[in-house]
Amino acid sequence: MSIAGWIAIAGLWVVVVCLALIVLALARQIGVLHERVQPVGALKFAGGLSAGQPAPVVEVIDMNGTPRRIGAAHSHGHDTLVVFMSTSCPVCKSLLPSLRSIRRRERPRVEVVLASDGPRLEHAEFIAAEALQEFIYVLSEPLGLTYGAGRLPYAVLLDGAGIVRASGLVNSREQLDSLFEAKERGVASLQEFLEAAPREVA
Repeated sequence: MSIAGWIAIAGLWVVVVCLALIVLALARQIGVLHERVQPVGALKFAGGLSAGQPAPVVEVIDMNGTPRRIGAAHSHGHDTLVVFMSTSCPVCKSLLPSLRSIRRRERPRVEVVLASDGPRLEHAEFIAAEALQEFIYVLSEPLGLTYGAGRLPYAVLLDGAGIVRASGLVNSREQLDSLFEAKERGVASLQEFLEAAPREVA
């Protein structure tokens, strides 16, 4: 092989080594960013329910005709997750598998209440189409107004005594889970906890 060929091969190896070093540097920076980016919890609205306060008790009748007192202490001491949603909300529908998982697997037990308003027939068709018979499903505009559900899907977590533990706008399973984490930390939302935590100096 000629001298020019060997020079070309050497040059290619130099380029490969440089690219490998650049990839390693970028990978390190991505790792640093992952450490610095805070998790996104449920978005808390101004004027919503405050953590630690007794939940407003609202009398409703569910889609099966059973009277319910949303916000009252649970008869079995279970937590209650009230999720405000709409039949025309794609994000709300995407949360249904997560809500099923929370209802069936969360320990201690969590009672999930789906809340909305509008024509009863429309919601009856929605329940049938999405197989939501396992949930308590209520239609009540006063419930949404009382609980501050300005945007959907909005969730409020109550403990067994009917005390508000967390609330906020939820668009994913992670944001639903953040309500339970906020309850454990004693804050209204995970965002509130992160804002209060001292930030590391870069």
